[in-house]
Amino acid sequence: MSDREQLRRDFLTAAGLGEAARAPLPGDASTRRYERLTTPAGATLMLMDQPPAAESRPCDPSWRPEQRHAAGWNAVARLSAGRIEAFAAVAEHFRHAGLSTPEIVAVDAPHGLAVIEDLGDDLFARVIAGGEPQAPLYLAAVDALARLHMAAVLPEVMQGPAGDWPLLTYDAVALQGGADLFIEWLPQLHPDLDFGPAAREEWRAAWSPVVAMGEQKAWTIAHRDYHAENLIWRPDRVDHRRVGLIDFQDAVLAHPVWDLHSLLQDARRDVPRELEAVAFNHYCEVMMVDRESYWRDYVALAALNEARILGVFARLIARDGKPRYRQFMPRVWDHLNRNLGEPGLEAVSAWFTRHVPQERRA
Repeated sequence: MSDREQLRRDFLTAAGLGEAARAPLPGDASTRRYERLTTPAGATLMLMDQPPAAESRPCDPSWRPEQRHAAGWNAVARLSAGRIEAFAAVAEHFRHAGLSTPEIVAVDAPHGLAVIEDLGDDLFARVIAGGEPQAPLYLAAVDALARLHMAAVLPEVMQGPAGDWPLLTYDAVALQGGADLFIEWLPQLHPDLDFGPAAREEWRAAWSPVVAMGEQKAWTIAHRDYHAENLIWRPDRVDHRRVGLIDFQDAVLAHPVWDLHSLLQDARRDVPRELEAVAFNHYCEVMMVDRESYWRDYVALAALNEARILGVFARLIARDGKPRYRQFMPRVWDHLNRNLGEPGLEAVSAWFTRHVPQERRA
């Protein structure tokens, strides 16, 4: 038996769940794993297992940009490194805002273990594939975002049952660092692409206005990975509470459109453009914001995020040997190509025209 397995068993025993049956769930691109627990009485819970030492350190709020770059990717991007205390603190904050997040049943943050409420298997992507009309689900997800964005003043530090966690801004370092994954990793997937020093300087100059806007307008908390495989449909609940949220431990202070474009320009499934427009308009109406200015910011930050996602997928394929992510890249390219045709992104579009042949943009 591994030391990690012994930790899991001891933790479950201490939580009164030593007799629970354990069934591992399929993994994703992270270092985190889940097991579904079934108690002798038939109740189900989830075991979250995230070894703290599996990733580089999260960002210290006091670190300067050069310190963040020296510390590693989690510090640059202001990711939580999967820390259990981050998950628990964000869950508590979201719950206080009226959203459906898993309750924390037991937690051991130093060892990266938690038992949480089981929200079920009805991911949006799964129930839609099974025939559930998608418009009501997406509008409910938009209502949940609006509820979150209308919540009270945000704290600098979120408090949770596993300890405090800082609410950091998705700032220029994180935004530009995400975009730069494209120029770092696409050439390793496609060696014919050559982004030399001049191209890299042009790249950062082209994105500079978008990056500045994203940091300047970062005023609300963002889930940061808000899409159909991280949302669980709970029709037994009411209104926005029908949307169960998971995988939110990397939450940051960001522009309110960040989660909108993650939801409506999904890398993993097609969202009809008509539904995207209806859902976006619904958000603007509920929040009483100017649609034109929000749309301009939406497509700009969506384009930056899509460059980031293409870089992440290229890294997963080229470095980590996970070729299944190649299947998602044409969809992300489609979103990016469409967004590059919008006003305000002329400099970025010109960069792609100069440096990425059309046959590589699909």
